[in-house]
Amino acid sequence: MSQALLELENFSVCYGPVEAVHQVALTVGEGEIVTVIGPNGAGKSTLLNATMGLLGSTGTLKLGGQPLVRPTVEAMVDAGVGLVPEKRELFGEMSVGDNLLLGGFARWRKGQRDQKERMAEVFKLFPRLEERRAQMASTLSGGERQMLAIGRALMARPRLLMLDEPSLGLAPLIVREVLNIVASLRDMGVSVLLVEQNARAALNVADRGYVLEMGEVALTGPAHELMHDRRVIETYLGVGGKKAPPEAPAAPSP
Repeated sequence: MSQALLELENFSVCYGPVEAVHQVALTVGEGEIVTVIGPNGAGKSTLLNATMGLLGSTGTLKLGGQPLVRPTVEAMVDAGVGLVPEKRELFGEMSVGDNLLLGGFARWRKGQRDQKERMAEVFKLFPRLEERRAQMASTLSGGERQMLAIGRALMARPRLLMLDEPSLGLAPLIVREVLNIVASLRDMGVSVLLVEQNARAALNVADRGYVLEMGEVALTGPAHELMHDRRVIETYLGVGGKKAPPEAPAAPSP
């Protein structure tokens, strides 16, 4: 694995007395795509939100080898981490272009006036967004809204982009298109932590994967190995769950 960009150790998250994530150990390397799969309610989104500093957590979080004692959204953004939440949370009554400019506001506030260049990169990645640059975000299709949410996050030039269920509610053809773009982020030097209900699609684009069950890591390994692990196949890939019929008994010897 490449040099670690994000490291979680004994990472736990509680909602009051209920522990939703229990002592997770997870690593994302530089230029790596890592996916977290698992059933609904396993704690996948909670894990991302706590990593981003939106929820309180215990344990160790390191970025580039440096521990963050109290992860906050501001500290994570300053460290080059972006999150595309499950609900996308676009500004519907603002144009595509204005939504993108807002994504680059943190850089602008630091005196980095490169929004035009960043927007050109996003439009190269998502030509459809350039066609709809002046269109209100609320009028976009589901796939276009997901592209805009990812594009807006990329305006901040993150080192690590965390994606929460990017395929949610999208047609299979659009899912493929969106995840192909996610795969291309690796070539741009962006590491990706991908939480995804569609296990097959996620493992197809990822380098490594974690299976989260009841808030704990149940399995981890290279994505291609998890794709062929019988436990993953039977539980998450929708095939192999039925046992083969028993073989017919051999005919008695004469």
